[in-house]
Amino acid sequence: MSLHPNQILLAPVVTEKSYELIDQRKYSFRIHPDAHKTQVRQAVEELFEVHVESVNILKVQPKPKRRGLRRGVKPGWKKAVVQIREGEQIEIFQGAQV
Repeated sequence: MSLHPNQILLAPVVTEKSYELIDQRKYSFRIHPDAHKTQVRQAVEELFEVHVESVNILKVQPKPKRRGLRRGVKPGWKKAVVQIREGEQIEIFQGAQV
């Protein structure tokens, strides 16, 4: 399956834990469910013009939720943690304060 880099990286993950990982040059992204490590590596290098050292992919499990008597499940999603070369940074993460 051939996906455009904008279709592979859906959004940055904005959490306290993801911002702590920035000190270690690791950035978290929500990715397309069918994307694999090579596609994520190529998309990050093309979109942000950095060099990727490693990519870790994990599935965030769906969570059961309840509102009154109604039961449901929040959908799961796929996340990539990308480590970039020392001395480089991704600018979209620099503006926000946690």
